[in-house]
Amino acid sequence: MKKILWVLIGIIFIAGCTKLETKPEEVDPEPVVIEFWYGLTGNQGKAMETFIDSFNQSQDEVFVKGVSQESYQVTSKALKSSIVKKSVPDVVLLEDSNMFEMANKGVLKDLSPFIDQRPGFREDFVSSFFEQNVMDDKIYALPIYGTTQVLYYRKDMFEQAGIDLDLLNTWEGLAEAARILTKRDDQGETIVYGFALMQGRENIIDSSINRGGRFISGDGHTMVLNSPAWNHTLENFRAWIHDEKIMKVNYGGEGWQYWYATIDDVMQGKAAGYFGSAADYKDLDFDMIGVHLRPYWEGYERNATGYLNAHTICIPEMVDDEKAQAAFLWMAYMTSPEISAAWSMETGYIPVRESSFTLPEYEAFVGEINGFQIINEQRKFSTHLLQDPTGGEIYEGIKNISVDVEVFNKPVEDNLNDLNQKLQEILDGIQKDDNQ
Repeated sequence: MKKILWVLIGIIFIAGCTKLETKPEEVDPEPVVIEFWYGLTGNQGKAMETFIDSFNQSQDEVFVKGVSQESYQVTSKALKSSIVKKSVPDVVLLEDSNMFEMANKGVLKDLSPFIDQRPGFREDFVSSFFEQNVMDDKIYALPIYGTTQVLYYRKDMFEQAGIDLDLLNTWEGLAEAARILTKRDDQGETIVYGFALMQGRENIIDSSINRGGRFISGDGHTMVLNSPAWNHTLENFRAWIHDEKIMKVNYGGEGWQYWYATIDDVMQGKAAGYFGSAADYKDLDFDMIGVHLRPYWEGYERNATGYLNAHTICIPEMVDDEKAQAAFLWMAYMTSPEISAAWSMETGYIPVRESSFTLPEYEAFVGEINGFQIINEQRKFSTHLLQDPTGGEIYEGIKNISVDVEVFNKPVEDNLNDLNQKLQEILDGIQKDDNQ
């Protein structure tokens, strides 16, 4: 790991010295100061501070002032408030779903003019990440890094139980493994869970997509969240958590507390595995933890087993031209092949540049880190995130139903029907306004 760290520092230094040699002969003595909002904490937050410092030291045109927040959700809420107050950050990191919402509201700049000035800039991006930022032929953001969820498991617990890892290929097999791994006390209470489902919409969307689930019908007019695909996923999750008690979810807390509580459960032997982000690798001991591709439902092995989640960096529409130009220099730096690879090596997130994957330093890193090959393999079995034309209402609805079902054991079918009807009314209203 020390070797990788020094390679990482070298990549950042070299990229910082070579990628931004575009400044004119005469520049203003003071750099343009831009404010960058991001919702990263822990290892990722510390890494972002390092990359901001590296950029600021690499040139004297732009100075990035980083503003860290507790989570992506906090950043999104803060951005909405800043727009109302007409005092926005110059550049902001958003989850793709939040970016869709902001783009639909017309409060993000179209980056096409900046990109058009850089021949070949667009072509090297991983297409499944880049295309998530394109709506109505406008480019509202750049993917700064990507992730997908994979299955992490305790190698020692599987070995002691004599469980064949092939069971993890399917959801049905995973449930069978969880039944074997679950342990109960004398009163019948579960003390070790077979698996932990990370609370939220990600697992639900991933698993429903695998069964052919969609948000909206092919003609774009009808909500289809009450289809058998979504019902099957949610009902199985509900039964495994509440009826069989072979799986669990952690819920609540500030920021990423629920996420780290899930990782702690696995590391402490309170659960035999969980579904987590590629970026979790920094918090895991791969001598103890194995990595497996996401499962598919029996009979659906040819379908994608999940979606690729692009985290995006964008510029609010209110930002003036000078600040916007400066912000794009920072965006170009963070999405350059060398820096994208360095960010992946430091955080575990997936690079957004195709050429990053073939850099010698990155290839050596992937070969050295046990399990990271599976993380990169998972992206081949994933699809684009489904765009939400309702300005975030669909994603919010799925997040809320995940709480209702996974945490509070509410009936699946009734809740899906109610959610589908509510969203249909919203979609009908949007389409009516568009046709007027």
